[in-house]
Amino acid sequence: MRKQFGMPEGEKLVNYYSCSFWKGRVPRQGWLYLTVNHLCFYSFLLGKEVSLVVQWVDITRLEKSATLLFPESIRVDTRDQELHFSMFLNIGETFKLMEQLANLALRQLLDRDDFLEDEAPPRPVRPHRNTSALKRDLDARAKNECYRATFRLPRDERLDGHTGCTLWTPFNKLHIFGQMFISNNYICFASKEEDACHLIIPLREVTIVEKADSSSVLPSPLSISTKSKMTFLFANLQDRDFLVQRISDFLQKTPSKQMGCVIKGRRASIAEPGAESPLAPEMVTELPASPDSPPGGHPGFGAQEAPTSSQGLLKLFQGNSPVEDLGAKGARERMKEESWNIHFLEYGRGVCMYRTAQTRELVLRGIPESLRGELWLLLSGAWNEMVTHPGYYARLVEESKGRYSLATEEIERDLHRSMPEHPAFQNELGIAALRRVLTAYAFRNPTIGYCQAMNIVTSVLLLYGSEEEAFWLLVALCERMLPDYYNTRVVGALVDQGIFEELTRDLLPQLSEKMQDLGVISSISLSWFLTLFLSVMPFESAVVVVDCFFYEGIKVILQVALAVLDANTEQLLGCSDEGEAMTVLGRYLDHVVNKQSVSPPIPHLHALLTSGDEPPTEVDIFDLLKVSYEKFSSLRAEDIEQMRFRQRLKVIQSLEDTAKRSVVRAIPVDIGFSAEELEDLYTVFKAKPLASQYWGGSSSAASRRDPSLPYLEQYRIGASQFRELFASLTPWACGSHTPVLAGRVFRLLDQNRDSLINFKEFVMGMSGMYHGDLTEKLKLLYKLHLPPALSPEEAESALEAAHYFTEGSSSEASPLASDLDLSPPWEAQETSPQERREGSRNEDAREKGGEEKGTSPPDYRHYLRMWAKEKEAQGETIKDLPRMNQEQFIELCKTLYNMFGEDALEQELYHAIATVASLLLRIGEVGKKFSARAGRKPQDGVPEQDRPPTPEAQPAAAPELLPPATGDLQAQGGGDTHLGRAPQDSQAVVDGGSGEGQGSPPQLLSDDDTKDDVSVSSYSVVSVGSLPCEDLPDDTVLVGGEARSPTRSGGSVDADWCISFEQVLASVLTESVLVNFFEKRVDIGLKIKDHKKVERQVSTSSDYEPPGASG
Repeated sequence: MRKQFGMPEGEKLVNYYSCSFWKGRVPRQGWLYLTVNHLCFYSFLLGKEVSLVVQWVDITRLEKSATLLFPESIRVDTRDQELHFSMFLNIGETFKLMEQLANLALRQLLDRDDFLEDEAPPRPVRPHRNTSALKRDLDARAKNECYRATFRLPRDERLDGHTGCTLWTPFNKLHIFGQMFISNNYICFASKEEDACHLIIPLREVTIVEKADSSSVLPSPLSISTKSKMTFLFANLQDRDFLVQRISDFLQKTPSKQMGCVIKGRRASIAEPGAESPLAPEMVTELPASPDSPPGGHPGFGAQEAPTSSQGLLKLFQGNSPVEDLGAKGARERMKEESWNIHFLEYGRGVCMYRTAQTRELVLRGIPESLRGELWLLLSGAWNEMVTHPGYYARLVEESKGRYSLATEEIERDLHRSMPEHPAFQNELGIAALRRVLTAYAFRNPTIGYCQAMNIVTSVLLLYGSEEEAFWLLVALCERMLPDYYNTRVVGALVDQGIFEELTRDLLPQLSEKMQDLGVISSISLSWFLTLFLSVMPFESAVVVVDCFFYEGIKVILQVALAVLDANTEQLLGCSDEGEAMTVLGRYLDHVVNKQSVSPPIPHLHALLTSGDEPPTEVDIFDLLKVSYEKFSSLRAEDIEQMRFRQRLKVIQSLEDTAKRSVVRAIPVDIGFSAEELEDLYTVFKAKPLASQYWGGSSSAASRRDPSLPYLEQYRIGASQFRELFASLTPWACGSHTPVLAGRVFRLLDQNRDSLINFKEFVMGMSGMYHGDLTEKLKLLYKLHLPPALSPEEAESALEAAHYFTEGSSSEASPLASDLDLSPPWEAQETSPQERREGSRNEDAREKGGEEKGTSPPDYRHYLRMWAKEKEAQGETIKDLPRMNQEQFIELCKTLYNMFGEDALEQELYHAIATVASLLLRIGEVGKKFSARAGRKPQDGVPEQDRPPTPEAQPAAAPELLPPATGDLQAQGGGDTHLGRAPQDSQAVVDGGSGEGQGSPPQLLSDDDTKDDVSVSSYSVVSVGSLPCEDLPDDTVLVGGEARSPTRSGGSVDADWCISFEQVLASVLTESVLVNFFEKRVDIGLKIKDHKKVERQVSTSSDYEPPGASG
């Protein structure tokens, strides 16, 4: 498979299936390969081949369909095409696996650093030896997610197995059929009928596991007793002995301080019964003496370490006044409490209680104020996490004290916006508690940190529970019950908004079309879902919705939202614009009341700000809930999860498209690329970090993705990835020399020297090669052969040259900035001593002038001019570029010769560059004499040992290469960089330093000028100092090679020889063929298309031979 589709070793095949791919109206029978990151298809039929590769992250739609044209098929949509696969042997299994793989891939695009750690399936100790092992891991992952969602268990819980059984229910004296689930910390039961019975037994609560005697009525029974004196009787177990053994193994791993347990019927004894005593304080919270002492009444963990509140704010601000004093409302509240007490007696109380349809009925009728905090903890599963992490919240509060971040700044800004109408948050006590909870969660989960609407939800949680309880309820909301809601992109809320729109189309079709025209759903649903109606309903009504949410999940929120739209259908159909529809819905929700509430009425802030001539009729919240269950109770959790998957595909791909458009808009308009070209470049650029995430390991992927940065700079690539892109996209193809040139471009673009470049830097580099004029392109090439682009390994004298320039020997020492604004920060300091002295004198003059003119402050126009000047791009002139030494010039010539190898005018270009190179060599030689004379004057006062060596002080002459003609210079581009050779028909004629062939330049210097020069090789294209002798071509003529043994660090490079960029530019302008070469326009669109075909980042199909299919 890997060879067939060109996949690396890191790509794992999950499974493959026989099917048909519909190409047009013709089915092509073949094989569908499902890998971890790709969907692949291959077919060979009647001499024609079809090959497809689609990344899971590129899929925008995945669904099963059954139409007349495509009977029982799977439809796969990408941004570019629509694919249909049919004729599966088991289409259900195939589609389920495709859903899993697509969902996993899309989650990698979310801003979730904990993806690989928390949600990855458990890895077996042994390596994968066949494809079914990986598929079993994926199946186990899906079962784990379903298990945790069904029983509201912590995210690290792993399902060990499940078996069919019956459960004896003492409240109705029946044996209920269902499934028992065993995990490392819990024993759970779910009845076959959905609402008959659910049971959660934490192993920390188990005291006795006993195999009872079998009978015809109870075959293979198993009795489990807990510390709360409850006994659960299971029967009809398939393999009771193995089950008991597994439970025993898990009990042994449970911390002894939290468990005292005995296995009866077996020899193993886990602990003595006396071990129950350390749990006595905890059990006070499991079985309170009365409903008035819920688990929130305990003093909390680590209360002495941190000043945390140990009870709900509602009790602090309302006191403990008896409900009898409230009249009819108080009597009704007392009846609710008694109903719950009776329920606790029959079904148990605490985490081990039987959860039945009667429990849901009691929740729908309203949870009493005194029990709300306790039941929220139990129904949401937050109680389990709080008990198993004692002291965790207190440590977080202590560690986050005095620490500041962007999240803490946002928290401080929103603290006073959290239910300002409630007296608990008009007081510093409530504000401080809210600050501690939000800050602790921001430090627990920095990926989410803080998101708007978290303050509103948390403030309500604090009213009914202690700080620690509110913290764990917030954890349950953000990480399990509302996944991906509270992050920078609110993906989860957008997904459920899409579900709401889909349900509106199905259940309220007449209203749906009108709402779509008005654009109302997208405006209202985010605030409804993010705050659970707390921001749009009166407080005492919204908490009833929250009661149902903790029991039913997101299903209730969707039902209530549909019921609100249904109740306002006539008015909404008569609305003419979005604002009118928003007013109708806002006023309706303002008048949803709770007539049973015993809390003092709190004026709703939204209701105070909206007014109307005729307020709508009040609606009781319990009537609204009743209608929502009567009309829209057909929603099931499994259906919602299926819809979430479909909507997640659309939402994430839409967000990626939005990010792409934002990037394109952020690129400067003068970059030269069109919007379509920039989008294509962004696509191929982003594919590299994603490929690294697939096959390079999580650590390398994390280093290349920083979601906190702007979209423009989020994705980053390393040098090896850049070389791959450069080789396929650059207009300056240099054959085997291309990787060397790519490395230099990468170092030039890497501003901050972190060995990574972002998309902005990448585009700026490509723009210089594609859309720069002749001067800009030559300037870019020139700088690619200066430090830092030219590495020390490529030119031994690079560091010496940089040191030479910074010492002031060159009058042109200045920053290595560029028009691309990519100058390293340290280069701004590379000024000569004379320039520094002049700058200080100018600064002193300005200060003196300011003193003479007086101390009156400048007016605003002065600051506006300064601001405008700072905003102006500091363009670099050609005079700002430093001079190039001999070895750097040699490298430049090598690059140019390799660049012309694939051009139609290859020979003319070789001749032209040979002429230009020889001309520049002689210019450098002439300039050396002037710089040598000028350099002696300022050194009169310098000690002799500190002076730079002069040509007269050089040692014996180094081995020399006379200036070669076209063919020699190209041939000498080989060396240790393994560059391509020149054409064999190019001959070199060497005669005392002047060429007589077609590439020979005119003789500019007399023999007297060069006779006494110890560095005749200083104006040669290749010197022995730059290439080892054994790497030189056979046709290269060495002169004076016997003078001494050359070394890489020898003095074969003339330190005084240098040329400027102006000289390079002027020399190139003398050759029209070179000018035409650099001014020639290249279409990057064709390069991108070829790159996509090679890299297979977009699905491709071929009727002939698929790439990578050979062999």
